[in-house]
Formats: sequence, structure tokens, C-alpha cells
Amino acid sequence: MVEGETSGGCPRVVGAHSLGSHDTRRLETQVTTQLDQVPACGTQNLTKVFGSGEQPVVAVDDVSVAIARGSFTAIMGPSGSGKSTLMHCMAGLDRPTNGAVYVGADNIAGMSERDVTRVRRDKVGFVFQSFNLLPTLTAEQNITLPLELAGRKVDRQFLGAVVSSLGLADRLTHRPSQLSGGQQQRVAVARALMTRPEVIFADEPTGALDQKTGTALLEYLQACARDQGQTIIMVTHDPRAAGYADRALMLLDGRVVDDIANPSAEALALQLGVMG
Repeated sequence: MVEGETSGGCPRVVGAHSLGSHDTRRLETQVTTQLDQVPACGTQNLTKVFGSGEQPVVAVDDVSVAIARGSFTAIMGPSGSGKSTLMHCMAGLDRPTNGAVYVGADNIAGMSERDVTRVRRDKVGFVFQSFNLLPTLTAEQNITLPLELAGRKVDRQFLGAVVSSLGLADRLTHRPSQLSGGQQQRVAVARALMTRPEVIFADEPTGALDQKTGTALLEYLQACARDQGQTIIMVTHDPRAAGYADRALMLLDGRVVDDIANPSAEALALQLGVMG
């Protein structure tokens, strides 16, 4: 037997040492192709309920979505629609009440808190509206902090490529207080990229930025997905920001009510107006 499945359905190769080089390469190609077809993340029948008793609040109601690798997905909806709760559950920041949450092939909903923390550290990047930079560290130290905490060596070549593409090469020795808001957000993006995560979650990343700086950040996130194959999920209330994504999930009362491919800012604004 040379090929089979693990208990979780992922392909495995057994006894490849007995094959010729051509057969081994063919098997490696098959395995790589199958792994590439696994979504970067997703949910199955995800439900999140807050409170109990007579009036529990159903923030996310039986949501099943799959996020393709290398895609840029926006999650939108009116205030209270459940978009931030959905993202927090998908990112492992909050526990669902029911259902499954996948990061790659891992169902983190059934994991211990320690294992969820490991998945977040190794496979997930975060960009938040509030930047969350440590004020006593330089820009470079903030960027490389996740690697330091994980005991991983910093890839200096990759670091150089990331900071150059974000226009931060001459700001690495500056502390957050010495940087503009746009520069601080770019440091946060660089920090998220440094671990080479399977998916980056961005929660209102342009909310604290002016229009010019916000546009530059959105263009960079778009390029990360299209040119580098990075998977990005962004929660936003701004149709203009969501227009940079190649997919928009529209939430209302905790449910996905529309799934729009190649959304335009105008169409999204109209949809939000209808949803109230």
C-alpha cells in the first residue's frame, strides 16, 4: 500500500521508499495538490450564543463558509449583525457554542485552549484597528515579537522584503510614539506577515486611518492576496474598503444572507442600505 488517508481524511504516503523516483514524484504531486485544495479556513454550522435563560443572544446563527487560499474576503453587515463575532470565532479568539471552525485541516473548536493558542501562534496573523504595538519596543522589535515568543529564528531576508514593500525600512529603530498612525498600522501588518500565517484576520484595519493612508493599506492587502497567495479576511463597515476584496460575505442577524464575488463599493453600499 502506497497511499491512504489519515483518520482526519488528509492524504498520507506509506512505503514510498519502495517506489521509483518517477512514482515518488507523482505521489508527492498528488499529495501537494490535495493539500492545496483544503480551504485556508472555514466554519461548519457555526453558532455562537451569548447569555442563557429566557433571552439569549444568538450572535452567529448556523453559519457555514469556506475561505479559499490566496483570497481576500470582506465580512460586512449592519451594527450587531455578528460580523466581528464570526471573525473572532474563526480566528480562535472566541469559542463557538456549536459547530466546527477550521484553520487549514485543524478543527480548533474541539481543541484545548493550549492547542488553540498554538494554532493562533503558528497559523494565524492579526491586524486590528488599535494597532496593539508595545510602546517600549522599536518597530523592528514589534514586527519580530511573534517569532521571538515562539522561539523561532527571524528570517532577515524575508523581514527586509516585508518592511521594504511597506515603506518601513527607514523606520525600524523608531518606537510607536515616533510613528504616524499609518506607519503604526503598517508595522502591525508586517508583524502579522512575519510568521507566514495560513490566514490573516483584519478587524476594521482602516478605521483609524485617513483616506489616503487607508487606501494604501488596502492596496497592499489586496496585493498580498493576489501576488503572494496570502489569505486575508477583513471585517469592515466601509463599502469602499470591502470593494478591494474579491469576495464579500453579508451578515444580518447572525446569518450570511449574501455572498458577493468581485464586489463593488457601490453595490455594497446599496446592499447595506437595503439591510438597514
